[in-house]
Amino acid sequence: MSLPHLNLSRARAGVLLFFANIDSIATLTIRRLDEGTKARLRVRAAHHGRSMDEEAREILRLALTVPSPAKGNRAGSIHRRFRALGGVELEISQRDAMREPPRFVE
Repeated sequence: MSLPHLNLSRARAGVLLFFANIDSIATLTIRRLDEGTKARLRVRAAHHGRSMDEEAREILRLALTVPSPAKGNRAGSIHRRFRALGGVELEISQRDAMREPPRFVE
């Protein structure tokens, strides 16, 4: 039986992930995880009263259930972000008429 694998070495995290599907339970191995990250995971798991495996599962579950930000134009995104703060009415200044363009005569 061959196991599917996914090489994510080009990804920002730079980790190689190995997936195996055995009896409908997926297994994930993370290689080249630096010691600092592993230590932070261990502390976070202890803080939540969970094993490191359970903490990693919860982190993945939360990260993958958050909806993707809506795509659209930047102005609409800024408007949605600050809509709750209210707005201001800006006075539009009166503009002068455009001047006549120069005429080049031979």
